[in-house]
Amino acid sequence: MMKALITGASSGIGLDMARYLAIKKCELILVARSKEKLEEIQEQLPTKVTIIVADLSDEQRVKELYAMTKKENIDILINNAGLGDFGPLIESDLNKDLELIETNIKAVHILTKFFAKEMETRDTDSYILNVASSAAFQPGPLMSTYYATKAYVYQLTEALYYEEKKKKTKVHVSVLCPGPVETNFNNVAGVHFSVKPLTSSYVAKYAIDQMFKNKLLIIPGFKMKCAKFFSRFISDKTKLKITYNIQKKKAS
Repeated sequence: MMKALITGASSGIGLDMARYLAIKKCELILVARSKEKLEEIQEQLPTKVTIIVADLSDEQRVKELYAMTKKENIDILINNAGLGDFGPLIESDLNKDLELIETNIKAVHILTKFFAKEMETRDTDSYILNVASSAAFQPGPLMSTYYATKAYVYQLTEALYYEEKKKKTKVHVSVLCPGPVETNFNNVAGVHFSVKPLTSSYVAKYAIDQMFKNKLLIIPGFKMKCAKFFSRFISDKTKLKITYNIQKKKAS
C-alpha cells in the first residue's frame, strides 16, 4: 500500500485528491489548518488517514511537519496548500503578501527539498506533485504576488524533474498547472471567474492519473492547453494587457 502526504487537504483539489487516492487504497497523511475539517474527512474516507494540523505559513511548523513524517516512507508528496489575494500590489497588505509567499513558496520549497532527498535513498518509485497554476506562465497584474509564487513553483519543479532524470532516480516529479477551478480558494482570494471553471474532482483525478504516468507538466482541460500553446506567439506587453483585463473582470 502506497502512502501519500497531502497539504491543503481540507477542501478543494487537495480534498478531492485525498478521496481519489483513498479509492486507490493509498494510506493518507492529510495536512491543513482546520482540525475540525480534517477530523470529518478522516471519518469519511475508506482508508487509514492520519491528520496533522499545521499552518504552513510558519517555517518552523513546516520543518516540524517533515520531522514528524520523514520516517513514514512517504511514496507520494502533494504540495497543494496555497493562498491567494486580489488587488494592486502597492495597495495589498504586506503581512498578507508575506504569508502568501511563506505558504506558496517557502513551504513548498522546504518539503520538496527534504522529501526528494529522502526519497532518493529508497529504491522504489516515489512521486512529488507540486500544485502551481496556469498563473505560472505569465505575470499577473492585480494578483501579482500570487502569480509570481506560482511561477516559482513551476520553475523549481521542472528543474528538479530534470535533475532527478539525469541522476536516473526513481523520484518522479510533476507540476500541476490548472486554469480556473471551482474551489473555496476563489472566495478566500476574493475573485470569481469570467469563464466556466473545471470541477476540483475532475482536476484532482486527472492530475493523479497523469502523475502516475510520470507526466512533468500537467494541464487539465483542452482550453488551457491551447492557451499555453498560443501564448508563445504573444508579446509580453500584450500578455500583460490581456491578463489585466481578465483579472479586472474577476472583481466585477
